[in-house]
Amino acid sequence: MKKQIKTLALILAGMAASTMVNAQTVMVGGEAMYAQKNIVENAVNSKDHTTLVAAVKAAGLVDALMGDGPLTVFAPVNSAFDALPKGTVATLLKPENKDMLSSILTYHVVAGKIDAEELMKMIKKGKGMATMKTLSGATLTFKMNGEHNVMVIDEKGGAANISVYDVYQSNGVIHSIDKVLLPS
Repeated sequence: MKKQIKTLALILAGMAASTMVNAQTVMVGGEAMYAQKNIVENAVNSKDHTTLVAAVKAAGLVDALMGDGPLTVFAPVNSAFDALPKGTVATLLKPENKDMLSSILTYHVVAGKIDAEELMKMIKKGKGMATMKTLSGATLTFKMNGEHNVMVIDEKGGAANISVYDVYQSNGVIHSIDKVLLPS
């Protein structure tokens, strides 16, 4: 009987450990994102973020996003880039536009590890609105759009909805968004 109890305890402990690992794993773009990997290591596996990854490489930001952080990235999905005027992405990916591309991409990043719960607390504390400085030095505004949806508003008034929250990374957190944000 003691052996059966010990075996059952080991099985339950294993199930608990497995549940903890799975609880930290979020599916993005059909692939698992792992909390022990950094922002770049996870993003390269997401089929929903191939354009973003290409842009990060073209802008020379790979090392910055692999650093210690912590960083919060509002990551536009491929369809967000596709919604830009025709030719915009191709133009931005040209070497001569590296500074402009870097400015746009760093506009999607804020310092710190800000998950959905923290973001919603900031909005509530700000009486329905929160603002944050991005790594580009510009500002993003956050508002609630319904009970559990956060909108991110750029300086030009463009709004993106967060479609996937809290993809934890070893050096921060990613939130997928449905539009590309543009600084003024």
